[in-house]
Amino acid sequence: MLPEKIGRYDILAELGRGAMGVVYKAYDALLDRTVAIKTLNLSLTGEELKEYEARFYQEAKAMGKITHPNIISLYDVGRSGDHAYITMEYLEGQELRRILDSGSRPGIERIIDVIRQVAEGLSFAHQHQIVHRDIKPSNIMILKSGLVKITDFGIARIPTSAIKTLTGMVMGSPQYMSPEQVTGKATDHRTDIFSLGTVLYETLAGSPPFVGENVHAIMFQIVNLNPPPPSTLNPASPKMLDYIVAKMLAKRAESRYQDAAEIAKDLKACADGLDKTEMPPVQTHFAQEEDSAPAYSVSADFDSFEATRQLAILTGLEGVSENSESSAFMLWAGFFLVIFLAMLAIFML
Repeated sequence: MLPEKIGRYDILAELGRGAMGVVYKAYDALLDRTVAIKTLNLSLTGEELKEYEARFYQEAKAMGKITHPNIISLYDVGRSGDHAYITMEYLEGQELRRILDSGSRPGIERIIDVIRQVAEGLSFAHQHQIVHRDIKPSNIMILKSGLVKITDFGIARIPTSAIKTLTGMVMGSPQYMSPEQVTGKATDHRTDIFSLGTVLYETLAGSPPFVGENVHAIMFQIVNLNPPPPSTLNPASPKMLDYIVAKMLAKRAESRYQDAAEIAKDLKACADGLDKTEMPPVQTHFAQEEDSAPAYSVSADFDSFEATRQLAILTGLEGVSENSESSAFMLWAGFFLVIFLAMLAIFML
């Protein structure tokens, strides 16, 4: 049964229900607008409630610190009886998850536009030291107007958070986690970049890049395996997107895009027609197809140099020059020289 009111808000309908609370559509008579209210039942007891309550208020703090067109807006926070609540803007649209599950894959231009908007929202959040840590299709809302919103900052990490995420604690949705999340290592904003890469891959290829019979199998793939390029599963996907995805899914955070704004910039370049440039097939970053089936390969840490070089060529940048190639050659030459001298010293003994 629907409550008539929560705080000053008139409850209109139930939008969703979880283990610890409910999301309602409501009306704010004072400001004459429709809102969404996310509630938390405080009458429950136990350690689980403490954790949910801490996350609940952490979400409010994270949302309250940032205002951006591509991030859901916070209006109010309060308590009413046995419930705590967050009042947010009411979004009329569809979750990306629901669109993908319907079997209706968006066109390439639309996919690029959606991910570009998410990247711009993430870049703004990261500038304010907020890391979402749970980017996935169900947390991306596409409005009727075409605007895209990032939702659910429930496990976001913020500098002033009272919740301490310890090294070794795994938080997030397994299929969309970064390698550092899976292994329980410290994370920063680049974990969101990896997660967004998995979302981009899924929207292009029609299936997630990392799949398995159980959570452990998925986690193993995230840490050790590379998926085939999206273009091998979706011929309509341009080669430039293969390189963008490759750079986003680098196993080492240092090899990924370092700023989500860079992703948005490259996606815009791709949408502007640079994706039509003829390029050699991707071999460095992904496993190749075998017998027309998705293939995986065990590999060392992802090296995104080639992807970065190709993107620099396509976007007309000089970010990767011959000097950097020479430096890389000299580095390897020095490494082998050290090995040779060490072996020589051993034989002389």
